[in-house]
Amino acid sequence: MDGELATTVDDFLAHKRALGRKYLNEEATLRLLVAFMDRHGVTTLTGLTTRLLDEFVASRPRPRDRSFNLLVGIVNSFLGWSVGQQRLESLPWQGTRRKVTDQRLPFLFDPSQVRRVLEAAAAVPDNARAIGRGPTYHAIFALCYGLGLRAGEACGLRLDDIDAGRQLLVVRGGKFGKSRLVPFGPHIGELLDLQFTRRIEHEGAGQDAPLFTFDGRRCVHPCTASGTFRRIVTELGFPVPDGTTAPHLHCLRHSFAVGSLLRWYREGIDPSTRLLQLATFMGHVDPSSTAVYLTITPELLSAASNRFEAFAEPAWAEARP
Repeated sequence: MDGELATTVDDFLAHKRALGRKYLNEEATLRLLVAFMDRHGVTTLTGLTTRLLDEFVASRPRPRDRSFNLLVGIVNSFLGWSVGQQRLESLPWQGTRRKVTDQRLPFLFDPSQVRRVLEAAAAVPDNARAIGRGPTYHAIFALCYGLGLRAGEACGLRLDDIDAGRQLLVVRGGKFGKSRLVPFGPHIGELLDLQFTRRIEHEGAGQDAPLFTFDGRRCVHPCTASGTFRRIVTELGFPVPDGTTAPHLHCLRHSFAVGSLLRWYREGIDPSTRLLQLATFMGHVDPSSTAVYLTITPELLSAASNRFEAFAEPAWAEARP
């Protein structure tokens, strides 16, 4: 029934990664758990006690509720898996998550705001270590908004990920390590063609080279792109509604999702018939993950209300005297 703690952690991580999950943050946390227990002379699963696990969580202070809940969830998941694998007889501890009180709505960009951001990005000047910053950032931000890509997915694209003939992008190594095909239209196609041509003709890059790079070898780092985006939106000074997070690069992905839903309402399309497609397009396992991105806005409420009124009008007409 019992087993070595470190070995069980390795097996747990291998199991999760076999399911296509990266589990990098989880691994770091569980390695800290192993080191903490080792300092207390505990190397086996049966040595895990409620007191020691409480002390471990207390040793990793998390002022933010979501961060604390992530820590508790990792430990709970590991212990639950160990019981399911019959390596533990019962749960020695079950952490209680905090009620999330710091949840804030994402900042949603409207088309006019995005245009201003893209114009400002295109005007970013070069420096001694980075040539072509303007068109590079302009293209990265446009892909995040126009195709709903994550920052890491856009920055990590390579030249051979573009299938211009079929108008497809191969997005590799997304969340949980999964890859997917993302179709694009003529506007995004033109933008990708310009970037592709610049890299091939002016810089002599090979087909497996990064699409977005400042040194010709390494992809633009997502944190670098995020920092530039923050500086741009700070300078533009967009008003931030109460209860809304300050605008950051990932908000473009949220804006894409909400914009898609609003467009379907306005085109008379039942959104429930398209949510699975949207989830697949955005690289989610199921629509419940996509729902996190679908912030309810006044425009969405109005569009949904109009659709319901049109749907219910025949019943109301029959009920009238």
